[in-house]
Amino acid sequence: MRAALAAWLVLSLLGGTGAQGMCGDPPAAPSHSIPAPQLSPEERLSPHMPQSLRCDACHAIAFQIEEQLSKAEGKVGKKALKESDYIEVLERSCSQDWESYGVLELDGEKRLSGPGLPSQHPLSVLVSGGPWPGRLSKLCHGYVGEQGEAQIYGAHRRGAAALRQLLCHGDKGPCAGRKERPGPPKALQNEL
Repeated sequence: MRAALAAWLVLSLLGGTGAQGMCGDPPAAPSHSIPAPQLSPEERLSPHMPQSLRCDACHAIAFQIEEQLSKAEGKVGKKALKESDYIEVLERSCSQDWESYGVLELDGEKRLSGPGLPSQHPLSVLVSGGPWPGRLSKLCHGYVGEQGEAQIYGAHRRGAAALRQLLCHGDKGPCAGRKERPGPPKALQNEL
């Protein structure tokens, strides 16, 4: 009788409200809270790219120009493009929608993020749209106007690093005095 009473007491304690969370319930998943970047009035409202993001923006622009020119050359068998063709490609590069770019905050520093820029921490909030596409387009057109289509295309023909050097790292470039950021990682290929 005592054994039956003890078993009943144990079972009633385990079945009561005090045992929920102890018997078979999965532990609560840890929650993560990642705030959106806090943008200054200039970063939210100005039609111009903030000075602190111009180096990142230049690298994004150089990447897009390089991609578009390489794609156009691929259609003609890697031959040099005619002047009218590369002018059209540069115009198209700068006039694209730029919607895949935005700003995020990483370790208290705001960075531009998108194709051609180094990958950022996976747990961050990207603020895209808004003024960022227009700023990138305006800056791209400015680079083309300042450097000239022929000089940009010549730098492209020498390689992506030459194009980034021309646009971003020259004496007056937005990354002047900074170490060149590495390009996006290349996909690994199996060697035979």
